[in-house]
Amino acid sequence: MLPQQLVGAGLAGAQEGDEQEVDDVDVAGELSKGGIGLAEEPCNGRHRPRTATTAAGPVEVAAPRVNDKRVDETTGECQRFSSKILAPWCRKSPKISEVLPLLYLHGLSSGDFVPAMEQFLGSSAGLSPATVTRLTQQWTADHAEFQRRDLAGSDYVYVWADGVHPKIRLSQTHSCLLVLMGVRVDGTKELIAITEGLRESTESWADLLRDCRRRGMRDPMLVVGDGAMGLWRALAEVFPQARHQRCWVHKTRNVSNALPKSAQPGAKKALQEIYNAEDRAHAEKAVTAFEKAYGAKFPKAVKKITGEVDELLAFYDFPAEHWVHLRTTNPIESTFSTVKLRTKVTRGAGSPAAALAMVFKLVESAQARWRAITAPHLVALVRAGARFENGHLVERDETLAA
Repeated sequence: MLPQQLVGAGLAGAQEGDEQEVDDVDVAGELSKGGIGLAEEPCNGRHRPRTATTAAGPVEVAAPRVNDKRVDETTGECQRFSSKILAPWCRKSPKISEVLPLLYLHGLSSGDFVPAMEQFLGSSAGLSPATVTRLTQQWTADHAEFQRRDLAGSDYVYVWADGVHPKIRLSQTHSCLLVLMGVRVDGTKELIAITEGLRESTESWADLLRDCRRRGMRDPMLVVGDGAMGLWRALAEVFPQARHQRCWVHKTRNVSNALPKSAQPGAKKALQEIYNAEDRAHAEKAVTAFEKAYGAKFPKAVKKITGEVDELLAFYDFPAEHWVHLRTTNPIESTFSTVKLRTKVTRGAGSPAAALAMVFKLVESAQARWRAITAPHLVALVRAGARFENGHLVERDETLAA
């Protein structure tokens, strides 16, 4: 079966799903209350066929038309059936909408969408330059609204922070994207904020953190980030109660850059012995072993570890099930893998605000696929102040006895 036939079959299934929705509403049962028999058919033909643009090309669909005479018992107003499977405004597949910002970030201008996409989709329906422009304006408005939303109801226990440097047009030459992602009390991951900053400076991070504080964000229990000092200075000022955890991926990279290539493989294995240790005591022994092995010849590289032991091993004071999530800023790095280092700076139409909105929409799309962290039920205990030693919960009775 051809791809277009597969999609057509899928949309045909969607139409059948619409008809099932009509049956589930039980309009006939409602009409029977007014004296109309139960055998009365609520489906009143079909709407005029329309073309939906999909990844396999244009497909004609026709939604069922419903003669809905239900009345809301509370308000007395007539109810109106609206399909959730095939929305009235739907003219293109959600996958098509997801690819538009990605193409823009790769350098395709709004005027190029029609000839480029028409070759693949077989139709330019819904992809005119005016349509793309309206989408970018809507995405910009969505990002602005996202950055203004209230954070008082979102309790972020863990936070990842990183400065991302994708090759997109921003307002200043040395600008980057400052990204905050968090873990809520129920264990789910969520994008907190994404904005433009200058060189990951202290002031740029402080402005973002102050804005989050102003909108109701509480002090997180642990913040995971790289070695950029601007973040940590700003964090100490705005969220002084939050503990700090250095990202081991960034740290390993920094240490390797301070070593000759011949010493890098052995050093990386030695660093793995530290952050993969079963408990803090064994990790500290591994730090001592690393210092003995490399301290004499490469003191600057060793200082990057010995000078930040507490920040590098902070994750040992949290549940062992969460260690894999807390050792690195991988949630941010993996999310931006489709944007970072793969986008081009375009010289065509566009603006820094539009480029930032495009990145926001890509992250928002990816967020729907994020999984909760391991053992999400333990996150609430961390927020409640429960004490963990080497990843294990210290019972309160034992604490009192001590």
